[in-house]
Amino acid sequence: MRWPVQFTDVAARAGLTQPSVYGEADRKRFIIETNGSGTAFVDYDRDGWVDALVLSGSRLEADGRKEVAWPKGTAPLSRLYRNRRDGTFADVTVRAGLHKVGWASSVCAGDYDSDGWIDLFVTYFGHNVLYRNRGDGRFEDRTAAARVAAAGVRWGSGCSFIDHDRDGDLDLFVANYLAFDVASAPEPGQGANCLWKGIPVNCGPKGLPTDTNLFYRNRGDGTFEDVSGPSRIAAVTGRYPMTAIAADLDADGWTDLYVASDSTAAIFYRNDRDGTFTDVAVPSGAAFNDQGSPQAGMGAAIGDVNGDGLLDLFKTHFADDIPALYLNLGRGLFEDVAMRAGLGVQNRHVQWGGGLPDLDNDGLADVFYVTGHVYPEVERALPQYPYRGPRVVFRNDGNGRFTDVTSGSGPGGTRARSSRGAAFGDYDNDGDIDVLVMNMSEPPSLLRNDYRGGNAWLALRLEGRTSNRTAIGATVTVTAGGRRQARAVVSQASYYSHDDLRLHFGLGRAARADRIEVRWPSGATQVLSSVRARQVLTIREEQPYP
Repeated sequence: MRWPVQFTDVAARAGLTQPSVYGEADRKRFIIETNGSGTAFVDYDRDGWVDALVLSGSRLEADGRKEVAWPKGTAPLSRLYRNRRDGTFADVTVRAGLHKVGWASSVCAGDYDSDGWIDLFVTYFGHNVLYRNRGDGRFEDRTAAARVAAAGVRWGSGCSFIDHDRDGDLDLFVANYLAFDVASAPEPGQGANCLWKGIPVNCGPKGLPTDTNLFYRNRGDGTFEDVSGPSRIAAVTGRYPMTAIAADLDADGWTDLYVASDSTAAIFYRNDRDGTFTDVAVPSGAAFNDQGSPQAGMGAAIGDVNGDGLLDLFKTHFADDIPALYLNLGRGLFEDVAMRAGLGVQNRHVQWGGGLPDLDNDGLADVFYVTGHVYPEVERALPQYPYRGPRVVFRNDGNGRFTDVTSGSGPGGTRARSSRGAAFGDYDNDGDIDVLVMNMSEPPSLLRNDYRGGNAWLALRLEGRTSNRTAIGATVTVTAGGRRQARAVVSQASYYSHDDLRLHFGLGRAARADRIEVRWPSGATQVLSSVRARQVLTIREEQPYP
């Protein structure tokens, strides 16, 4: 069967031209230079067209341990591009007020102050930033005023807005990757954790001290309260946490947290419905791979790969390993089926941002992830481990297995890059899912999906009333043409990235969705029937559908 999805990288012609600086291009002395950062498809100006955010890092002085003192006007900035609705974007970074320079890690988005405008939280090595959307095209730094400025220098990694107590306000989870000090960090090769296949490389994460995660409860007045201890979020220790996803994974009506963790067991913070969380990753089956071994968890995503209405988990890992695909068995239990599903290929590459989008609109969740090694030095000695890798695509065959269609997915997928974050969304509003990719020391990739087929689709934009305004944590199940599929509204996914908040469903040959069930974060359920395909539909909580 011919694969009808062709990716074309249109970043240059679309105006996404600024490179993301993240350390030296061909040498990485310290782990801070390796992890890169995320991207976002976010409609910050509410015009119905997603805009693009590409995070950036910085650079250390040559052979030094201090960050470069950038001359005025030359510092690398995280770039915000406004969608012009004609296939191009305008760089509005300066006007929007995104002036911070530093080692950006991840972005999560949500309307924390319930004013109808999507806000951003960006994690950094150093100090995180809460950007409040003013509604006039500009953002303001409210980190200190909102009381989410952590004490001291921390390495913020994954983050997610989440309404953990169902009060309609978005709370905030922030992961800290590890405790790191550039001044005292060992040089490559100085220790057992500073070698890879006998080659001296930057040290870590193993051997470096871990940190604790943070949790802030929204007080409903524009400020937050640090409840990391009382919520038991900080009780989980000894991990190197990365991407964080907030969703109702056990279908009990309360939003949980899943955190991919580097070289250690993943974290599954089950919401205990009383303001506290319990890590149930091990008993749930979502901590390790199918052999019971920890993996270097980088990115994570959710979707419904087998059409049973339950949210499955996808997690990306290091070279010489394969992704995990945790099938949701119900009752809060998961099973890693990646190997028998056919995902055990392409394992020479380090996997980063990934997702479970329906790329060909057939109603089946496919697999997409980007790759790129962390050690540029290794390729010179071991060319079978290239620093730059492909964008890997698997087609869902509908029988529990996937087929590798990377080579047939167009030039945008096969051109090698050392990539990190990847955001999924329909930037050109043509009814198929595109991908925005952060590339190390290069401009981003904007992979336009040139879908060549006749399958129908439906995009759903949720607006909470009793629930939080952006409906973070909602689960939607769509039934069309005899096929059922579930998706969730999340604040962060992939690797350190934020996807289009509009949920995209492929409908195959169906002209309508027979049934749409929305499970709102408030606990309420709303059902719509006979909804026309090929449209973006806004569903408002508690408002009847005509």
